[in-house]
Amino acid sequence: MKKLFLSVALLMLSAPAISAVTLKIATATPDGTQWMKDMRASAKEINERTEGRVVFKYYGGGIKGSDSKMLSQIRIRQLQGGAFTPTSLAAQYLDLNLYGMPLVFNSEEEAAYVRTKMDAGLQEGLEDAGFINFGFATSGFANIMSNKPIQTLADLKGKRVWVPEGDVMSYKSMEALSLNPVTFPLTDVLTGLQTGLIDIVAIPVMVGLVLQWHTKVKYVTRMPLIYTFGYLAIDKKAFEKIGSDDQAIVREVMSKTYANFDKASLADNEGAFKALLKSGIEEVRFDDKEFVKVRKLLLESNLKLGSDGGFSLELYKEMLDHIADYRSEKVAASE
Repeated sequence: MKKLFLSVALLMLSAPAISAVTLKIATATPDGTQWMKDMRASAKEINERTEGRVVFKYYGGGIKGSDSKMLSQIRIRQLQGGAFTPTSLAAQYLDLNLYGMPLVFNSEEEAAYVRTKMDAGLQEGLEDAGFINFGFATSGFANIMSNKPIQTLADLKGKRVWVPEGDVMSYKSMEALSLNPVTFPLTDVLTGLQTGLIDIVAIPVMVGLVLQWHTKVKYVTRMPLIYTFGYLAIDKKAFEKIGSDDQAIVREVMSKTYANFDKASLADNEGAFKALLKSGIEEVRFDDKEFVKVRKLLLESNLKLGSDGGFSLELYKEMLDHIADYRSEKVAASE
């Protein structure tokens, strides 16, 4: 019996210790926001359910720099992931741009319908590109925020508009509207508005409020300009260091968290818009006839970008077909 106990003890001592896998995640979202609170709560749940084998460590408020700097740190393993917008990883997977093609959607509901048909494929494409993802959470439509009222195509001409680093699609789209696109990191936008380096930002009002951009503008023009969303992307090689059972726990918890983010967006966006107006920002309406002109220019620009290899024209056509189906069903339901 003593020999048996001794053998078991030696086996336990010789067994390799199971070390925790730490995933360092960076984001521009400031600490103290509801997003960060929910993400930290999810990290706590994962830590408890994996008995400490998986640890999420968040760096908020943009302290790790721009998206390009975050990606560089992921490549050299200083970070394992980040919270991104579609254009951030467009170089790795071009078709992430599809939902954000300007003026393809008329409403949040229309976009939600299309996403039921296409989200899974885009997530699979992102994973094939080397990044694990747990779902997309919309931030609503980007609206025009400016220091002068924007109501017509002529009002846009020559204005300096911020475009994220590496966002070729938005750059070309803004040029199609005779705007003057200015590119720099997200973290520099507030300063750009304050110093007059840019005249316009196109951003969901909820994001504008969180990042305090609304304090540097006077007007908001509400239109379904660009459908926006965010997502968490973790380096696939880092994720695969986690045991399969623990991977399943991470996927379950984080997918649930992002589904909740996505579900809450409609109410959050309406509340944010009311808060924006309450803060003193004036809402202006874009002229209906002018809107038709803008949409025509942007859809032409979209098609050219696809023809030039900016995204899959086949997937773009599939998206437009889903949109047409939704609109037909809506018309039929109203008759």
